[in-house]
Amino acid sequence: MIDLQALFSTGLSPVSAEQVALALLLAFVLGKVIAVVYEWTYEGLSFTRSFAQSLVLSPLVATILMLAIGDNLARGLGILGTMALVRFRTNVRDVRDMVFVFAALATGVAVGVRAWPVATVGCLAFCAAAFALGWAPFGSRQHFDGVLRFWLPRESVDAERIKALIEPHCRRFVLVALRDLAQGEALEYAYQVRLRDPHGQARLVSDLEQLPGIGGLTLLLQDAQGQP
Repeated sequence: MIDLQALFSTGLSPVSAEQVALALLLAFVLGKVIAVVYEWTYEGLSFTRSFAQSLVLSPLVATILMLAIGDNLARGLGILGTMALVRFRTNVRDVRDMVFVFAALATGVAVGVRAWPVATVGCLAFCAAAFALGWAPFGSRQHFDGVLRFWLPRESVDAERIKALIEPHCRRFVLVALRDLAQGEALEYAYQVRLRDPHGQARLVSDLEQLPGIGGLTLLLQDAQGQP
């Protein structure tokens, strides 16, 4: 007969095999919840399956470490010295990804010290906050900035006409680069633009195509998160 009181006890007393199994199962479930929330709220362009899986596995590793250490200072120092020999060279580009990694590790640590209510409530609170920020417009930049590039034969350059074609479609535009092409026979223009209408890029491109001899016409826009 399993002693339920001992099974669900907290603190850093010696653990039984049942408690270890329950801790690892809880760490896996909470890690899976964090990974699913990350996948549902991810808005970038470089989602990787391995990173999502690492969010599930990280709590398990942290739980095993904390269960192994317990309240033994010598074990803690030994594991700390061992971990210091391991060098993690993976670069996390997005700060938000790093926060999810810390959340997974913190959940695993809480499970490992058998603070199970803290691990469960903390994990659910973090996931709820991630969902709220993912659905809310907080942090979004609705500027629709972009870069407009094209080249024109030098003899057909008309700065006033270029301005007249761009100005109706853009709240602001700045010439950020101008260089020679084809041994000086053409000029390449690069404008930073902010569109008046986020859906008006087709009209802008269509109007610029009226310029005689225009070539290499490209409009690269950013989304609301500032990503091209």
